[in-house]
Amino acid sequence: MKTIINICLAGLLITGAGSCKKYIDLDIENPNRKDESNFWKTGEDALQGINAVYGNFYRNGSPGSRWTPFYFDIRSDDGYSTSPWNELRSVGALNITQYSFEVNYDTWWHHYRGVYRSNQVISNVPSISMDENLKKRYIAEAKFLRALYYYNLVTIWGNVPLVLEPSLPADKPFQSSPEEVWTQIETDLTEASVDLPETYTGEEVGRATKGAAYALLGRAHLQQKEYEAAASALAWLITGEGQSLYDLMPNYADNFLHTTENNRESVFEIQFKMRAENSGEDGPTSNVGTSRSPFFAPPGHGFNDANMRRWVVGEFLKEETASGDRDPRLAATALYDSTDERGPDFTQVYGGSFTSKNYNEDIGNRVWYRKYLNDYFRINEFEVFNGPVNFRVIRFADVLLMYAEALNGLGQTAEAYQYVDRVRERAGLTALSVAMPGMNQTQFLKQLEHERIMELTGESLRWNDLARWGYFDDNSKLDELKARDPEFENFQIGRNKYMPIPQTEIDINPNLVQNPGW
Repeated sequence: MKTIINICLAGLLITGAGSCKKYIDLDIENPNRKDESNFWKTGEDALQGINAVYGNFYRNGSPGSRWTPFYFDIRSDDGYSTSPWNELRSVGALNITQYSFEVNYDTWWHHYRGVYRSNQVISNVPSISMDENLKKRYIAEAKFLRALYYYNLVTIWGNVPLVLEPSLPADKPFQSSPEEVWTQIETDLTEASVDLPETYTGEEVGRATKGAAYALLGRAHLQQKEYEAAASALAWLITGEGQSLYDLMPNYADNFLHTTENNRESVFEIQFKMRAENSGEDGPTSNVGTSRSPFFAPPGHGFNDANMRRWVVGEFLKEETASGDRDPRLAATALYDSTDERGPDFTQVYGGSFTSKNYNEDIGNRVWYRKYLNDYFRINEFEVFNGPVNFRVIRFADVLLMYAEALNGLGQTAEAYQYVDRVRERAGLTALSVAMPGMNQTQFLKQLEHERIMELTGESLRWNDLARWGYFDDNSKLDELKARDPEFENFQIGRNKYMPIPQTEIDINPNLVQNPGW
């Protein structure tokens, strides 16, 4: 650090004269300043480094935060946007024209910020003299988190730069193929699973675990229809060494409340905490809550930017429980005029009846995603930008359904039934093996599509489910989406499967090529 010092010498009082000597340039390092030249020296530095990767989750474009649900839920056939912000609405409408607007840019940038921080840990921690077990764990956590960021990047944009070292300002990385990115995701998760612990205690709860690595690895393989590898990874949590660690919660709704987080059904969830908002970023004085809920809440309590398609409600009503009741998952999933099956006079919306909200006919017919809203404790209030509800990236129910899909893909349909049964019976439905026995492979997969709607709607999984099942590559399947969601009239095969890369990134990196069709 360069410091300019002006040295002035007072003259003799008897003459009243004074003199100032010339400026002196001193190139002095500030010993109290932390930078890359004096960081990554101690175990505490390593801990702060890995914590900074988790800290990136609080940014608007990071996994589970403000914008990613618009890519994975609203852009799919079960959601749409009524936002007055044209650019935000265009994401769900599949007709985006402004490639560098805040949402698209933030999501790209904040994901790569997470990659960068992960790379710092992976690159620098190995040379630190510290507890070897902690060193291995921190590196494994960073590999898991890097894989999670790249999972979103490759499924949102497809052709993305695969950056595996800490970036420098002059770097101009080329894009890698999706296959290369998937291979790296698999490598990171396989290596991470070796050194991650099965559980944590106290303040460490919420960090990546061995089960989280296996579950995300299984998800990555399944997305590529690598059924044998997917089944092998997912089995660790169901029939393997980790089977005693996970189970379904008796009450489905407990998976979406801040009072019952990090429970036995949670495989990996992003930790959010409600604190006073301020101008800080990462650190103990920052806003570390989630800002998702204001964009998903209905008028009077949020911006009403995100809506659920009403056909989803109809899916829930197709089948009653074994005792003749309505599927209890509907009330936890959808906020609409009959969330309480007795109707709008009994349905509670932030402490008041749906009827009392005086919604006009258009708004009164809408459905909102209820998961991750704070309506159960913010009575008669507007939603907050620092909500406390953790985002469940992977739940055990999803693991069971993915495992069933992988087994079915291997031709083991009869064996796959039992894992769907566990999910259905938790909701009070008749076991699938009783209700619909003897399905063939194609029929079972079609039924799994329905089961995943019932269990997982609003959890940022639907877009990738549709991609995996071939809806974005086949005109006949695309017609099914158009029938459920008229916005898919804008979908063009070969273009809309991936989002356009922010133009600002292409402008500063001549090695980037825009995705086809954009």
